[in-house]
Amino acid sequence: MAKYLFVYHGGSKPETAEQQAAVMDAWGQWFGSMGSAVIDGGNPVGMSSTVQSDGSVVNDGGSNPASGYSLVEASDLDDAIAKAKGCPILGSGGSIEVAEAFDM
Repeated sequence: MAKYLFVYHGGSKPETAEQQAAVMDAWGQWFGSMGSAVIDGGNPVGMSSTVQSDGSVVNDGGSNPASGYSLVEASDLDDAIAKAKGCPILGSGGSIEVAEAFDM
């Protein structure tokens, strides 16, 4: 099985404790549906900075800043994409970047 990095972009934040509980439950169900394929459930991330090739730093997160990540196993890219399509972030306006992670 190959490893795939899921980089989450965007998505809305829950405003109430009830909404937060519902979102956490949806993420738990999604991770549970993938079972042992979840290598690292990951975490949300804060605003990012970008170090440019000339050494300058851009602190605005870029045009599509990451909001979190996970690492999962899948048989191939199509399987990884199928797994990503069940992610709750898609229901809140977010997107998922899927890339194979190679062992070095």
